[in-house]
Amino acid sequence: MMVFITRCWKSVGIDLMRGFWRIPAVWLLGLSCAWAQSSVLDLTELKVTRQDSVLALSAQLKLELGPVLEDALTKGLALHFVAEAEVMRDRWYWTDRKLATVNRYYRLAFQPLTRRWRLNVSSEPISGAALAGSISQNFETLSDALGVIRRQSGWRLADVADLNPEGRQYISYAFKLDVSQLPRPFQIAAGNQADWNLQVSRSLRIGKELVR
Repeated sequence: MMVFITRCWKSVGIDLMRGFWRIPAVWLLGLSCAWAQSSVLDLTELKVTRQDSVLALSAQLKLELGPVLEDALTKGLALHFVAEAEVMRDRWYWTDRKLATVNRYYRLAFQPLTRRWRLNVSSEPISGAALAGSISQNFETLSDALGVIRRQSGWRLADVADLNPEGRQYISYAFKLDVSQLPRPFQIAAGNQADWNLQVSRSLRIGKELVR
């Protein structure tokens, strides 16, 4: 069988992995077309506050999904996002010491029967049985669902008693679209496509007044 490739794939299907995967080419269309590289991700706010004896993190993201990602969602592909915050202590004699780690996992999917958007949130990776243990919410619009991901507040990072008031400590924060959760053919097709390469990170020094 001969396969002809133009700027965008036009075949009705692509056989991958010895026939175990048959992915409609329309799903992969956006991955090779430059017209839709318009997703946006930026970290607009990151702060740490003290709530009684606990340090808490708040983050605000600017997150917009371009036509490629939105089209993938409406065609049945779930998108996974992960946010991670680490509490680190400077060490001049060795690599910095990790004191605590907090993760949030998000699974965003479109439900064609109800025309609604479902967002699952968990502190553990969301897959298989873990999906049932996550917090699930339904939304009328994609923007409403993304709003929950954009606003991250009140994350418990660490007990103040576990931090050194005389040490130098900081928060390392990262957020990304987790393409490793995509089916294998999509991971390959995504490659270095801009719309699928969404990630942002930042570090924030913890003021000593917060740990005394």
